[in-house]
Amino acid sequence: MKLASLREGGRDGTLIVVDKSLGHAVRATDVVPTLQGALDNWEAVSGPLSQIGKQLEAGDAPGSFSLDVSKLAAPLPRAYQFVDGSAYLAHVERVRKARGAEMPPSFLTDPLMYQAVSDGFLGPRDPVEVESEEFGIDFESEVCVITGDVPMGVSPGEAGQYVRLVVLINDVSLRNLIPAELGKGFGFLNSKPRSALSPVAVTPEELGDAWRDSKVHLPLVTHYNGSLFGEPECALDMQFDFGQLIAHAAKTRPLGAGTIVGSGTIANQDESRGASCLAEKRVIEVVRDGKASTPFMSFGDRVRIEMLDKDGDSIFGAIDQTIEQYDGARK
Repeated sequence: MKLASLREGGRDGTLIVVDKSLGHAVRATDVVPTLQGALDNWEAVSGPLSQIGKQLEAGDAPGSFSLDVSKLAAPLPRAYQFVDGSAYLAHVERVRKARGAEMPPSFLTDPLMYQAVSDGFLGPRDPVEVESEEFGIDFESEVCVITGDVPMGVSPGEAGQYVRLVVLINDVSLRNLIPAELGKGFGFLNSKPRSALSPVAVTPEELGDAWRDSKVHLPLVTHYNGSLFGEPECALDMQFDFGQLIAHAAKTRPLGAGTIVGSGTIANQDESRGASCLAEKRVIEVVRDGKASTPFMSFGDRVRIEMLDKDGDSIFGAIDQTIEQYDGARK
């Protein structure tokens, strides 16, 4: 099942069910008006929503319409909680090296995670608005899961059963603001603005055998200014699976339905598959050439993040964004 939110009906959008080809959709308001509402009542509404999906595939869904991705908000336009992990230690090690920090041995057994911005997510075609290029604008291509209600103290082995949906994210970072913030010892704030979610969120079952062991077994493809930037394998070199990440987040507190848990930037030890953020590519250049030659993003730059199935079809649709200068208007 594939779910999305039209940019209508208020801040939380209108829930729609989308067909496998991402070509057609049906409003799900007769079942539940929003995705958060669906997550709050998943046991009751997932069956009827799935039935709408089957009708769409059969071509006999009442109210079916052609899907226009430009009219979509993020699938979950705002969430009660977004915690982002860093499950790919190749990325952690390279980025820390860029600021002269070693990777502690504890990172092998204890996941990194921080509380991220969740009161609003950008839609898949929304521009990324930043005040200044001097902030060091970067994209980060990641996979996230959206949970149901998760009990406190859940084990990693049990935590996977609480995954309701899978989604892609562009976790925007302002790299030049990060060192000073981390130097305060209190974590990210100004350096992590709003992120963007893919056009649709999908159930794990929709991924078929690509979802196993609480991991996505497919590459995540990033194009930057029209050129292939990276396509690392999501399951490869993932130190902590989503069950472990969820359990870590729920160690001392329950997680409410609609919690988004991020994988962190996808990265492989094998550098030949490219990168999922500019910071990592810059570190590789420093190690190889003695200096970074790839600049951070400028106004007008474009990033496209997508995942394809074995047949080459887009699963989530593409996050496709340009960088624009913030004009001071309140949004």
